[in-house]
Amino acid sequence: MKPEFQQNLARQRGMTLIEVMVALLIFGLAGTAVMKAATENLTSVSQLQDITLATFVANNRLTQLHLEQEWPIRNNQKGDMEIAEVKWYWQQTVTKTQENDLVQVRISVAVDAEYQQMVTDVVSFFGKPSTSGGL
Repeated sequence: MKPEFQQNLARQRGMTLIEVMVALLIFGLAGTAVMKAATENLTSVSQLQDITLATFVANNRLTQLHLEQEWPIRNNQKGDMEIAEVKWYWQQTVTKTQENDLVQVRISVAVDAEYQQMVTDVVSFFGKPSTSGGL
């Protein structure tokens, strides 16, 4: 071989097949990690949205009970409400407390009528409405 040809070969050194494969492996692992993180983020955002909307449903029901001022509050009431184009199912459970004029009301919210996929529970306490009109 001529000396100048050997010098050109020494200057034109490229990446070996092993180096290329290692680089592809690193890029593949990094891409997989980024995709997994993005998927988990989207899942958690969806769950947060469901919990927020279900809490709105429960709070709407509690507000309705507060406005009705019915005593005693009926136990085991069920209903549904549509928020954000989703039908939510709520169930109301009333539990007596040690005070005769105070009850605990739990509103459970689910995405199915059988309450197999519960999303949230909201608990509040209601006192017996006063019958006097004054302060």
